[in-house]
Amino acid sequence: MNRTTRTVLTCALAALITPLAIAQPPAAQLDQMVARVALYPDPLLSQVFAAATYSDQIPGAARWADEHSYLHGDALANAIREDELPWDPSVQALLPFRSVLDMMASDMNWTRQLGDAFLQSRDAVMDAVQRRRHEAEEFGYLRSNGQILVNTAGGYVDIEPVNPAFIPVPVYDPGVVYLRPRAGFFAGGAITFGGISIGAAFAPWGWGHSHFDWGQHGIVIENHPWERRWENRSEYVHPYANVRRFDAGHRVERHQVHHEESRRHDKH
Repeated sequence: MNRTTRTVLTCALAALITPLAIAQPPAAQLDQMVARVALYPDPLLSQVFAAATYSDQIPGAARWADEHSYLHGDALANAIREDELPWDPSVQALLPFRSVLDMMASDMNWTRQLGDAFLQSRDAVMDAVQRRRHEAEEFGYLRSNGQILVNTAGGYVDIEPVNPAFIPVPVYDPGVVYLRPRAGFFAGGAITFGGISIGAAFAPWGWGHSHFDWGQHGIVIENHPWERRWENRSEYVHPYANVRRFDAGHRVERHQVHHEESRRHDKH
């Protein structure tokens, strides 16, 4: 087989494979996919999207978070550094958020689909988030309160924490908050909030420096545009100035481990 023939066959194979790799899910499927996280405040949602693109790392991170659930604040940030964890910094950024990691690890099909969709069709995923937020805002569920600031200027629904050092984690039923409330139903009580204090010790993982540019379909993590996409997913390395990266399988444990907390993730 000469070089010309090989080139033609390679191009033909690429033409067959590429559409399958970058097929965009229908809008209705994306709306359903993002429903459970669309009302997260922007700093948290940006980290969830980035971490989901490394879906294979989520179960291990969720297990570590459970095993070290007794650590908080600076002690947790120090443990993340000292244990030389092998996961991408975007995944490490979620270690303070056990409930979020548990949700992602307990439904890995959804997590993989979300990460793949964000890699393949980021613009469409972000548009789906905006559709869901507009619905929740229109029906009275999504409102500014003591936890979040909801801004609809410019046609986009932006959700920010009232206190940047405390990241609210909304809890809601996706089967409720995107539908018109029935007569007499108090829409304002459909979303409740937990939350995690995130101090300066977590800044290296992008906390305080991550947001969306909804109009341009952009996402910024740790003050840098997040440019990981389907085509470059094997090579792209997002810049984190103060987070060391370690090879897969590398692990140093320097802290007490609560094994009973991690058993729920063993099946993953």
